[in-house]
Amino acid sequence: MFGGAGVGKTVLIMEMIHNMAASQKGVSFFCGIGERIREAEELYRQIQLQGILDKTVLVFGQMDEQPGARFRVGHSALTMAEYFRDDQKQDVLMLIDNIFRFIQAGSEVSGLLGHLPSRGGYQPTLASELSEIEERICSTNEASITSIQAIYVPADDFTDPSAIHTFNHLSTTVALSRKRASEGLYPAIDLLQSQSKMLNPEFVGLRHYTVAKEVKRTLAEYENLKDIIAILGFEELSKKDQKIVSHARRLEKFLTQPFFMTKAFTSLEGKFVTLEETIEGCEEILQDKYADLNESALYMIGNIREVKRNDP
Repeated sequence: MFGGAGVGKTVLIMEMIHNMAASQKGVSFFCGIGERIREAEELYRQIQLQGILDKTVLVFGQMDEQPGARFRVGHSALTMAEYFRDDQKQDVLMLIDNIFRFIQAGSEVSGLLGHLPSRGGYQPTLASELSEIEERICSTNEASITSIQAIYVPADDFTDPSAIHTFNHLSTTVALSRKRASEGLYPAIDLLQSQSKMLNPEFVGLRHYTVAKEVKRTLAEYENLKDIIAILGFEELSKKDQKIVSHARRLEKFLTQPFFMTKAFTSLEGKFVTLEETIEGCEEILQDKYADLNESALYMIGNIREVKRNDP
């Protein structure tokens, strides 16, 4: 999960820990690399309040610790996760927050050793150090380690060497957008920048693949039409383009979701939405089933049946 500061990376990770314990009855590992002490304490308290502490392993190398400790904490957490995978034969969800702090700690260690920095002031061993930790995250015949990583992007610059080197190791990238966050669209995921190598009919099925591609195409066309709307207005668009804009706006609202971990801030009950329900909702919006409904009715709901219940 790529994104700048304050766009919701840690909240998404907390929600995944909750859902893993609540719906999958699985074990989650949280590895905090260079976390602020306040954030670590808040995470611990939130997990405790949700009653899922017994299903979670927390490993921290906090911001005030020596760079060597912060640099090795990821490997320590992976060793523990490998124990569950290899000895307990149990699938593990490993969440790392965040990989940029690991790279930063490596840069500090490199400076202390007197190594000359490379591009962007990073350590010359950036690629090999990142490979060392990323390539330990793998599956065996008995069990697997699945990793979701938060990656801070300096100044929201996706061409930064830390972001570029990390991309090479990932099967899926979820980009979090400050613009979407400012519009109140949470989770603030930019679907046009996000991508997955697993989005293939062979892996996800033809229906999932077709709906996902159509959603991205609709949102991309809406993005291209925004300048025309700003200059000429919505009414000047062709009927076809108006329909695309209508679908895109409803999709944006439908793809918001209230979280269990943010109930104290939003007063909204958390919703768990399955993959099948998400596909069904997007499919029906694209089929124009909610054209006569105000787009705000789709904001911060769970599955599409909630709209159907309210629709006269």
